[in-house]
Amino acid sequence: MSRKASSQWDFGELFPAEQTRKVLSVGELTGQVKRLLEQKVGQVWVSGEVTNLRVQSSGHCYFTLKDATAQLSCVLFRGDSRTGRTLLEDGRKVLLQGDVTVYELRGQYQLIVTAVELLGMGALQLAFERLKQRLQAEGLFASERKRAMPPIPARIGVVTSPTGAALQDVLHVVQRRDPGLEIVLAPCRVQGAGAAEQIAVAIRHLNEFHQHRTGGHGPGRLTGGLDLILVTRGGGSLEDLWAFNEEVVARAIFSSTLPVMSAVGHEIDFTIADFVADVRAATPSAAAELITGAAVACRDFVQDAPARLAELVRRQCESRREELDEATRRLARAHPRRRLNDQWQRLDELMSALDRTTRFRIEATRARWMTVAAAWLRLRPAVVLARHRERLGHAQQRLVEHARNGLDAAAQRAGRAADRLRLLAPDNVLARGYSITFDRATGRVIRDHHRTCAGQQLTTRLLHGEVRSVVED
Repeated sequence: MSRKASSQWDFGELFPAEQTRKVLSVGELTGQVKRLLEQKVGQVWVSGEVTNLRVQSSGHCYFTLKDATAQLSCVLFRGDSRTGRTLLEDGRKVLLQGDVTVYELRGQYQLIVTAVELLGMGALQLAFERLKQRLQAEGLFASERKRAMPPIPARIGVVTSPTGAALQDVLHVVQRRDPGLEIVLAPCRVQGAGAAEQIAVAIRHLNEFHQHRTGGHGPGRLTGGLDLILVTRGGGSLEDLWAFNEEVVARAIFSSTLPVMSAVGHEIDFTIADFVADVRAATPSAAAELITGAAVACRDFVQDAPARLAELVRRQCESRREELDEATRRLARAHPRRRLNDQWQRLDELMSALDRTTRFRIEATRARWMTVAAAWLRLRPAVVLARHRERLGHAQQRLVEHARNGLDAAAQRAGRAADRLRLLAPDNVLARGYSITFDRATGRVIRDHHRTCAGQQLTTRLLHGEVRSVVED
């Protein structure tokens, strides 16, 4: 059995195969960047200083929002009258809400503004910041005092308006994900005058309900008490959510013996209640999903258990089958017949190597003999003489050709010189209608009339004959 010889050099790493390149046009690339920004970033809130404000005749506003490190191109279209466009002014610091996108014609990313607010101004905003700083200094926001949510609550208390959309969102999510979860509603107003006091009273009532059902101890699943309290309402403006920024609500959440989850407004809305609560959810629906998350996970675990068990059994069977196959292969490799076959194969390889070595030696000896014979033939006198005679004949032939070529070249040069002499001969000049005038006494050629004098005898030579004349005054 022969082996296939492998190449000594491997150029695969030095010259890799050219990969197929995907070439995009500028428009395609810009479109991809636009879609990526709109999908991954989308709507944002951003703060900064307005500069380069331009209001076009169309009513659209174009400006730049900048801070100490960067700047952002912004556009506020005419169609939306709720954006607060009157707040825009060069040098004014604002808070903008908008959608991040790309203006494809210039390949420039920009913010399409949907809302404008003054940054750091307004009585409500100022009151919010002051109360936040004071309560934070008192330790109401401290992370070490926050309690963990029960993993699978059986009964929760909800503080919200009975007619609001937040309660419907919570009920819808709970009914879909954990229908067995009991909800105790503490109804209250969530907006307007007196709403903050009602929210605080509702939190205290739920704590009293829990104390009454449990005697002050034990989880709700075992005693009929509550596991946590959810304080929630839907989205709105800062004024709409202000009841959850009141100190009385913050104190009630802080004093609650039960863990409190806050889910007020939308994801971008933050209230004092969010900071005091043990857990904050972005929306009422998100809060319901957090509360029911462990129950859903347990249910999914139980539902998926048969499939996972079957998969584990299948993997174990495959593992044992592979081990059996490997043991069978090892037994086959260790069989005496396999060893004998290996020895036979080794003997065949040695015989092939011996045959190749013998042929190689014979070929090498024949090549050396032919080299010596060729050298001996080259050194024989008759061969050397014939070679010199051949070179001499070639040299004689080249000499004759060189002499002939030299004579031809000399004849051509002589002919060209004769032609030039004929062109320059005086007779040729006279034949074209010219004449030559010279002093008859001296034979000097007259080229300038100033060199003549009265009475001087001249001779003018023509093509045929000559004319004699005398210079007059």
